[in-house]
Amino acid sequence: MGNRHVRRAAIAGGSVALTTAAIAALLTTAPAATAASSTFTPVADTYVQGSTPSTNYGTSSQFVVDNSPVRQSFLKFTVSGLTEPVTSAKLRIRTISGNNGSNTGGTFKSMTNTAWSETGTTWNNKPAIDGATLGSLGSVAKDTWFEVDVTSLVTGNGTFSIGATSTNADGAYYDSRESGADAPQLVITTGTGPSPSPTSTPPPSGDPVLVGAGDISNSGSGDTATANLLDGIPGTVFTAGDNVYDSGTASEFSTYYNPTWGRHRARTKPAPGNHDYNTSGAAGYYGYFGAAAGPSGRGYYSYDLGSWHVVSLNSEVSMSVGSAQEQWLRTDLAGSTKPCTLAYWHKPRFTSGANHAPETSTGPLVQALYDNNADVIVTGHNHQYERFAQMNPSGQLDTARGARHFVAGMGGASHYGFGTILPNSQARNSDTYGLLKFTLHSSSYDWQFVPEAGKTYSDSGTTSCH
Repeated sequence: MGNRHVRRAAIAGGSVALTTAAIAALLTTAPAATAASSTFTPVADTYVQGSTPSTNYGTSSQFVVDNSPVRQSFLKFTVSGLTEPVTSAKLRIRTISGNNGSNTGGTFKSMTNTAWSETGTTWNNKPAIDGATLGSLGSVAKDTWFEVDVTSLVTGNGTFSIGATSTNADGAYYDSRESGADAPQLVITTGTGPSPSPTSTPPPSGDPVLVGAGDISNSGSGDTATANLLDGIPGTVFTAGDNVYDSGTASEFSTYYNPTWGRHRARTKPAPGNHDYNTSGAAGYYGYFGAAAGPSGRGYYSYDLGSWHVVSLNSEVSMSVGSAQEQWLRTDLAGSTKPCTLAYWHKPRFTSGANHAPETSTGPLVQALYDNNADVIVTGHNHQYERFAQMNPSGQLDTARGARHFVAGMGGASHYGFGTILPNSQARNSDTYGLLKFTLHSSSYDWQFVPEAGKTYSDSGTTSCH
């Protein structure tokens, strides 16, 4: 496209027309960006079992993660033939058809040991699962493909080991390489254009960060833990409602919120929740945040971060079709020139939480966002963490246009449990305070659950914008 601009500018400026040879020379000096996908199957996979410490399961047609009995799994891939930089690496695994699935699909980590043998590994001599966490799977249904982002591990050609464990007594069973067509896959995408010179240091990306949670401050210590996390994470802070408990008073903001999350108020873009509205007109909320909360009494507004348009909405005022908020949202989205969109508010359209059911009244907002190809929706209300697959407004899987929904109610208020698990729920946690961090790239985003100090739960991944 840049070459067309050069040619157009030359002609418009009255210069001599470019010859065909000159145009060809211009085109060859700036090759178009290309991308390619390669799929690899394991060169070895197996599992070990604590209750049968000398048994090898390398020829089994499945591998298992479980905590009763304890079972750990290992996968090894050899990657070769890549000639371009790796831009994405995804581990794809399929649950077996003869098992009812599991509440926990397991945690996957990198390993330094790549010399272990498929037919020689037992519990007694198993390699250490000693690397960084690559990702975790929540509830897994039977006979279904699941995906873990392993881009941080697979950086080019070489041999890579991945270990999988579970803390849940309900084991998850996956097809191994012996199963044939349903064997695990390592899908690698390469090539975004010419590689940078090896003698130069690429500049930092400068991609903006958006980080936060909902359901935050009360007389407990959870908000202190999450505020301490914010101290080490730069970027814009969001809140997903219920900033203080129980009544949203000015005194509660002063006593609970201000000493913790309040030290980040200058970079905070809040959203209100039902507890904030327990004070008439959410006067404490609007008084504390001022202009940062949008017009007083309205509570919905938008802003841009890099290539992203970000919308903060208000689930405590009318969201119906034709309401002031719904009409404003449609106008705002239609006027955005950014390629990617993220929205957040308090009450979730989709949640598996036991305390608060899915809020159907938010449907018109979800529909407006879907109609305008929004990418991410973040809410709170249930005091837990949950990540869904990309879905349409009816909750059906839609990777082409659907938004990925997060419930990020782990900001500090006491934890809630889960009830019936909704379809397309991919990850859940109900015992760890933390933050949801987004790194907003030009055409994609990374998400990361950042746990409070002393806890180990993690969830992370990458998704492209529509």
